[in-house]
Amino acid sequence: MSEQKKWKPKMDAEHYDRLVQKHSPQSKSFKTIPFAFLIGGLICVVGQLLLTWFTSMGAEKELAGTLVSISLITLSAILTGIGIYDNIAKFGGAGTLVPITGFANAVVSPALEFKSEGFILGLGAKIFIIAGPVIAYGILASILYGVIYWIIGLF
Repeated sequence: MSEQKKWKPKMDAEHYDRLVQKHSPQSKSFKTIPFAFLIGGLICVVGQLLLTWFTSMGAEKELAGTLVSISLITLSAILTGIGIYDNIAKFGGAGTLVPITGFANAVVSPALEFKSEGFILGLGAKIFIIAGPVIAYGILASILYGVIYWIIGLF
């Protein structure tokens, strides 16, 4: 029976860290953060302009807010479908993740990717591949909160 040799690393942690830093891409935060702020702000400005327009057309504030949400979802879905939203995201990065437009993009993108597989197995099955867990969590959380609210209301 021979002694088993212990494995020893060929490089130490300090050497490994230097290699990782050398080969890792440098952060472009000074460029990406202002662009994200600009694009996210522009999306919000579009939302505010739509809200002002809908209220000036006579819609009540609650209805105008709903119409803004529908408009932003539709606009981002259309822009995703024709490939413009991806270009905006390349420029604006995280700024395109403004919740309502980013969510619409997250639903439409997988659907477009799998549309060649047909309406049922492609589009229908894959449309919620990213957004599905978010929707499921939202529904389950709202049911749980509703039950808790109902129980508290009994007392």
